[in-house]
Amino acid sequence: MSERSAPWPWLLLALVVAVLDQLSKWWILQHFHPGEVLPVLPFFNLVLTFNEGAAFSFLSDAGGWQRWFFIGLTLAVSAALVVWMSRLRSDEKWLAVALALVLGGALGNLVDRVRHGRVTDFLDFHWQGWHWPAFNLADSAITLGVVLLLLLSWRDDGKDAKKG
Repeated sequence: MSERSAPWPWLLLALVVAVLDQLSKWWILQHFHPGEVLPVLPFFNLVLTFNEGAAFSFLSDAGGWQRWFFIGLTLAVSAALVVWMSRLRSDEKWLAVALALVLGGALGNLVDRVRHGRVTDFLDFHWQGWHWPAFNLADSAITLGVVLLLLLSWRDDGKDAKKG
């Protein structure tokens, strides 16, 4: 059985994700006006937009209470992720990376909610007139972390099935 892993490298990774997210949002806020679009590739634009809700603008028009709800939810989930990371074994590095990506993304968006009351989005992927909802680096890190968690879970389920 492996010993516990120190959480500090993974907390540092989460901090790097949050800082890169905030730097990218600072840059877009300095160089774009709301709604301004810069085509970059045939399927990708930079566009400054804001989201007062959650994924896909869920609860964005709820009247303001959602800001505090999402701040509280993010703080609770972040605390749970830190506790989870602190309990990982040293052989669970990929799980630690996945949790750090989710934590870093959550913290990046948390800073926006606390400072601005909304999340800054600017990555706009589209195809033949259909646009995926704009998102940011924090959202990308969360998505990548969740996909990694699912892959790790799937891999572990396969190992368990072979044991049974």
